[in-house]
Amino acid sequence: MEMETYYAIAGTLGGCVILFFVYRYLQVGGDFARARQANEIAQRWLTDAKFQEAVQKALTPPPPPPPPKPSPEPVLLLTLMQRDGRLLDFLLENVDGADNETLGAGVRTIHKACQKILNEHLDMEPILKGEEQADVQVPAGFDPSAIRLTGNVTGQPPFKGKLVHHGWRVTKIKLAKPAEGQDAFVVAPAEVELM
Repeated sequence: MEMETYYAIAGTLGGCVILFFVYRYLQVGGDFARARQANEIAQRWLTDAKFQEAVQKALTPPPPPPPPKPSPEPVLLLTLMQRDGRLLDFLLENVDGADNETLGAGVRTIHKACQKILNEHLDMEPILKGEEQADVQVPAGFDPSAIRLTGNVTGQPPFKGKLVHHGWRVTKIKLAKPAEGQDAFVVAPAEVELM
């Protein structure tokens, strides 16, 4: 009976050793040299601080890139309108208490300066040719970002209607880039008068 116990223990140990080697074989994909190399890397990682830093750096994903900065071109145009016509100051001012005569005089100056800026820096053309209230036809396949339909919109194009506004399309932008180092998103700098 004692011999049978020894055989059982030996068989169990042998089976465990075989299972361990099968497990290791599967774990390393049949390449024990690779397993040795992994063990050497693990030992080096435990004893070499620079190696730990390199491994940590390699395992850390890079930070996501910053979101793309928006184009400053619309802001540059607004900057010119503020500089020459004080458009933002007018639009952001509370005009509730102003009488129509004073308001009209201010608007005339702002209109002239801003119109000059638009003419100098943008080439524009009407989207639909024609006078307001003229009869127009909107063809099939029209661009809904260029033509907005209002009123009783039913059915499929082509549509017939009255031209309420001809729309505008920019065909060319003539804006100089800001000077190197200048923040293109500053529409109007703060002004400080020194004493």
